[in-house]
Amino acid sequence: MADSPREGKLSRSPDFVQLIDMASESVGGKIMFATDDFFAPAENLLKSDGPRFKEHEYTEFGQWMDGWETRRRRAPGHDWCIVKLGVQGVIRGFDVDISYFTGSYAPRISIQAANLEADQEPELPERGVRAGVAATPAEWEAVAQLKSDGWDCVVPMTQLTPGKPACSHNYFLVNSLQKWTHVRLNLFPDGGVARLRVYGIGQKDWAAVDPKEPLDLVAIAYGGACVGFSNACFGHPNRMIGVGPPKAVGDGWETARRRDRPPVLQGIEGGGAVLPAGCEWAVFRLAHPGVVTQVEVDTRHFKGSSPASCSLDGCILTTQEEEDMIRQRWDLPGHRWKALLPVTKLSPDESQVFNSLTPELQDVVTHARLTIYPDGGVGRLRLRGFPSSICLLRPREKPMMRFSVKAGFRSNL
Repeated sequence: MADSPREGKLSRSPDFVQLIDMASESVGGKIMFATDDFFAPAENLLKSDGPRFKEHEYTEFGQWMDGWETRRRRAPGHDWCIVKLGVQGVIRGFDVDISYFTGSYAPRISIQAANLEADQEPELPERGVRAGVAATPAEWEAVAQLKSDGWDCVVPMTQLTPGKPACSHNYFLVNSLQKWTHVRLNLFPDGGVARLRVYGIGQKDWAAVDPKEPLDLVAIAYGGACVGFSNACFGHPNRMIGVGPPKAVGDGWETARRRDRPPVLQGIEGGGAVLPAGCEWAVFRLAHPGVVTQVEVDTRHFKGSSPASCSLDGCILTTQEEEDMIRQRWDLPGHRWKALLPVTKLSPDESQVFNSLTPELQDVVTHARLTIYPDGGVGRLRLRGFPSSICLLRPREKPMMRFSVKAGFRSNL
């Protein structure tokens, strides 16, 4: 049974929107069932881009709408759909976006969620491309096996509030540590929603991973998260640990230009490189404590704004120490950090892979700090390695391999 979440409606853009959209089509989110898709199919809810409006475009069923819109209900009940999350994990919040549905948005919604095993999921008919239709008897019969009307309620029935026509977000905060795999969006009684964003942090079954295959220990889909940064003017660092390759400049971390740069940049004697002036940083909590053996820094799309160089350091922190560091803006004593990658030159618009220093040091870390010199943008950061619980089980390539874990360390996973 899920712990009882506390929900709250927010009037401004909350911090959780910087997390991964676990339902997006770009990470494998999928509509399993919808009661009705008359004016526009439920698949539109999961589009990764924002909703659009075409004022003078119509289909044979009515105004073209970029979202999910059901017919005006004339029968008992209400409309609802089921989403299978592309990334399974902890949900921090929802965005029920009703942009452009000025006269046809759903008056009220609620959201339920479930954590289903693979064998609990029935075989549902393929939905295909659809419009002007309602759920078939075969779909109703299959979805009944899920008993979704009894799923945990994570957002109670709440009235939606329209904002500006082109920007009408309804945010709902969820305070729960439960893992979820599916959500059910209920419309009361019918209407339209442009997008459903399910923001959260992924969870992975670490006991089931192959001990011989390195994993991205910082991936947000596995539970990694940014817990501090110096600057995020054009993009939050959480974007760096997202799913798949970077799609554009906006799909990465980018800082403002540092104002403390000298008026005229000075080169290093004997070479064309420029002395870095200052730096920016971002700290990440790994999805699982482990040994980082390989570092990938991807600057693709950052052709004129990539950093000159970067470095990576790691440390071990307890949950309490992390909370203390967040309050202190990561003023962690220098001796607590261990070098994983020395200051290394970066090239623009390129994915670059470096060997970590840890194959020699063999230090388990819980947190990593990426430092870029002096500023700029990075599309993706991948820290590949082995979870600490598996490191000791790996075949040892060197007889003197040791794994250092400081006394007092405790995993909260």
